[in-house]
Amino acid sequence: MKVSSIARILLGLGFVGFALNYFVPFLPPQPAPPAEALPFLAGFGGSGLLTLVKVIELGAGLALLANRFVPLALALLAPIIVGILAVHLLLMPAGTPIAVGFLALELVTAWSYRAAFAPMLRARVTPDPIVPALARAREHAHA
Repeated sequence: MKVSSIARILLGLGFVGFALNYFVPFLPPQPAPPAEALPFLAGFGGSGLLTLVKVIELGAGLALLANRFVPLALALLAPIIVGILAVHLLLMPAGTPIAVGFLALELVTAWSYRAAFAPMLRARVTPDPIVPALARAREHAHA
């Protein structure tokens, strides 16, 4: 098995596991977070945003495990991983090694799909015209 496949599967398992644990707790309880982190965690959890993030994590993790829509899953997880890393670096340093591990898995997997990301990294891109695309879509629908 290739390193990129192992990284993809581990990343998928990690996000599916932690997302499922949010909805149906099965992992051992974690120690209380530091006092400095409590306002952030209370606001993030209480606003409903954490539930949205966990739904995205679950969907993206399942896509990684199924080896479907991998570049999309990686793009969805990238800002989440940056947020996880920032929270651990700034507020909860004990979890930093796991956050760095997720970042490494994301980077290894993204590197193996770099051709899919190349168009997003161009400085200037000309958008496709909308009207001709709609006309082609109608032609295909009637064919």
